[in-house]
Amino acid sequence: MAVKIRLRRMGAKQRPFYRIVVADSRSPRDGRFISEVGTYNPLTTPASVTLDKDAIKEWIKKGAQPTDTVRSLLKKNGILEEMHKEKAGK
Repeated sequence: MAVKIRLRRMGAKQRPFYRIVVADSRSPRDGRFISEVGTYNPLTTPASVTLDKDAIKEWIKKGAQPTDTVRSLLKKNGILEEMHKEKAGK
């Protein structure tokens, strides 16, 4: 089973709000998911992002692949950099 960390769209029409979820790559965008690991609201200035860093790190260690958008959010919040430092320190 290929697992992705991706965005799930919520909110009203023209007012998007996203939850960052871990889901099977075959399930639909807003369909079934395994775990919720954060939120992303692009409408606030600056965009607000909340992340469960420990859960995200564990899922990536298990092999979950973030989508391009989620990867950029993780880079902006320094999670990928932390993981590279932990990996280099071992």
